[in-house]
Order: sequence, then structure tokens, then C-alpha cells
Amino acid sequence: MRTLVKGGHIVNEGRTQDAFIVIEDGNIIEITKQQPEASFDETIDASGCYVLPGVIDDHVHFREPGLTDKADIESESRAAAAGGVTSYFDMPNCVPQTTSIEALNDKFERASRSSLVNYSFFYGATNDNADTFSQLDASRIPGIKLFMGSSTGNMLVDGQKTLERIFSKCRLPLMVHCEDTDIINRNMAEAKQAWGEDPPVSLHAMIRSEEACLASTRKAVELARKYGTRLHVAHVSTAEELELFDTSSDSITAEATVGHLYFTQLDHERLGARIKVNPAIKTPVDQFMLRQALTDGRITCVCTDHAPHLLSQKQGGCQKAASGMPMVQFSLVTMLELVDEHVLSIERLVDLMCHNPARLFGVRHRGFIRKGYRADLVIVRSHTPWVVTKDVIQSKCQWSPMEGHEYQWRVERTLCNGHSVYADGAVLAGSRGEEITFNHL
Repeated sequence: MRTLVKGGHIVNEGRTQDAFIVIEDGNIIEITKQQPEASFDETIDASGCYVLPGVIDDHVHFREPGLTDKADIESESRAAAAGGVTSYFDMPNCVPQTTSIEALNDKFERASRSSLVNYSFFYGATNDNADTFSQLDASRIPGIKLFMGSSTGNMLVDGQKTLERIFSKCRLPLMVHCEDTDIINRNMAEAKQAWGEDPPVSLHAMIRSEEACLASTRKAVELARKYGTRLHVAHVSTAEELELFDTSSDSITAEATVGHLYFTQLDHERLGARIKVNPAIKTPVDQFMLRQALTDGRITCVCTDHAPHLLSQKQGGCQKAASGMPMVQFSLVTMLELVDEHVLSIERLVDLMCHNPARLFGVRHRGFIRKGYRADLVIVRSHTPWVVTKDVIQSKCQWSPMEGHEYQWRVERTLCNGHSVYADGAVLAGSRGEEITFNHL
């Protein structure tokens, strides 16, 4: 199967150029300024469009197994394909938790049958499984996920001795959810005393406060420096946390989510608990500083923390409403809006969403448009208005905080391993993703 992608503006490794991409058997075999004379089984005309590497989302919750009323691998990989995301790393807080070799292998087997795009899975750290880290096949997983703050799934690990053991034992990238649970519990008790058992969602950022985030992130950074751990702090949400990251260091890095970059806590007035997430979306000042950090090197990756719940589970306030929102279908087009607003360049967007996740986690042969790499590509067109309506949402939960929003960018086509998985507004049947492989340094 030979495919030619022609006419597009290719954005890759810091520059944009017009070139032709030749794909054969799922691999990129040539990138050339001159139109190839050979015959092709398929020609994709990308004229007037930008051609990017497929997005690698390093932080999603696809809810399978055990929580498939909310989402499953098939439905959320369909949403990923529609959004230009060709690879994802799924989190361990499902049922059963991905905290044993058996549970990890089960998720790989499930994905091999149903994932439309490429996949891998984080292994979850618990209070007593650090000795199993050495049994993991490092070529199959991006790393270990540790919850140093209480969140969905009851995987909290915050005892000092246990944390020291995990940080010292972990020789894979350690992705950490950082919030101080004692501070959160104190704030929640005070809020309940003033507002009743379910404080209004507008107080979420005061309960899961900047202080809670900073205290936990500082502890994680100190432990990583002590033990030489390769630390990646998930969903940084405050300006203060950004000061903990040294732009010259590749061993301690930070990610931001699209939600924290796009919304502020003021949006709770309009969207209520639809944008209730952990850690909470913070102030406009925090949002501004996170956006600044996209271009100064303190933020290394942009992800979604895609976390679907049924809309019925998102009702209520800080105590009752579930935390998490679905964003994987709309992450790329939302970030392209920030390009239009001159927050960052399209080349930097590709660094943050494609190149850097591949670099940080040692992804083999993906994340770049290079000869010999798998042909994971997304073709996007600007100045093409469309509105998010319920019928376009692919996630199983069937809602989005972006409903009613008009985008100016559109995903025209997503190619995964050289095959079109999304085109002309539809997810294409019959495609399957591949297991991602890693080369951890």
C-alpha cells in the first residue's frame, strides 16, 4: 500500500515547509520537495492545510476496565482519532487498578482488540507494590503513575517512607499527581462549616488550593533530586509551581492540560461542574503564567487528562460532583486557537503535543515526521468555522464543556500507521492502532 500526501504545509522539528510525504506499508519512506513520479494506491490532497505529526496524549483516562458506563477504549480512541490524537497513554485508576502485571496485560489485550489509535498504559504505584517495578517490561510502558494527592480511584500514596521507597525504586519515568491531601481536607472542612455538606463548585479552587498543589509538587521535586528519579509532574495548575522547574533540566519536567490553559475558575459561573477537575482550574493569573510557560521551557508537554463521567455524575458542588472532563477530541483545535491568539507558534504546539512526549518517554518511531517513522499524521485546516454540537461528540459520555463553541480550525484527516482513521467528518471503520514501544534511556 503506497500513499502520497501532497500539497500541505508540513510542520515538523521547528519549521514549516511545503513537501510531499510518501508512505508505504504504514511507514514514511520519503519526504521530498519534488513530486514523486511513482504510482500510488492513494493520493491525499492536503492543499491549503497544515500537516502535523499525530498528537501523543500522555495523560488520559479511558475508564476500561470496570468503569465502562462512562467510557471505554473503543469509544475514547474514536474521539482521539477525530481530534488528531494518534497515540495515548492511559492511567491506572480503573477497576481493577492497573497495579499488577496481570491487570496491565489485560489492558493491553483489550486495547489490541478495540483501540482505533496507538496505545500504552501507565503502571500504578501503591503503598506496597514498589518491588514489582523491576518485573515490568520497560519497552512496553511509558512509566509509573503515582497519586500523591487523593483523586478519582482511591490510589493515594502520601506516607513519607513509602514515597521514599517508590522514588528510590523507580527507574522509569515517574508521573505524579501532586496535591496535599491534608491541606485539601482542612479546606473542605472549613468550606462545609460555612456552606453545608456540598459547597458550591465555585469554591473548588479554594478547597484544592494553590497551597495544596505547591506543597506536594515541592515534595516530589525534592524526592526526585534526592534519588535521581526521572520525574514528570502531571497537570501543573499554579504559577507558584512553575518556579520549581529548571528549564535546563530534562530529568524533572512538567505538563499542562488544555483545560487549565483554556479555562479559569471564573468559568465555573458559566459551566458549573462540567469543568470541575483535580487539581482545580485556578485564577486568570495562573492561566496567564501557564500560557507564558509554554514558550519559555518550563512546560514540556500539553495533554488533556481526558476523564469522562456521565453528565448525571457531574451534578452538584465540590463534594458531590465528579471531577474530570472529556477533552481528547478537542485538544488540538483548542490549542490551535491559542496559536491564533499568538500565545504560541504552531511549531511550538507541535513540540509540546507531539515531539516532546515522544522524547520524554522514549517513544520509538513516532512523534515526528521522519523517514523510517510510522506514518501518524493529522491534517488540519484553518479559517473553517464549525460549532461543537452533541452529534459530533465521539466520547461515550456524549457531552463536552466545548458544546456550543465555534472553532476556526478543523481536523480534516487523521492517519494512524499510514491508514486514515478519520476523514471528512467521520471515523472510519476497520482500523486498529498498534502497541507503542519505548526506548527508555
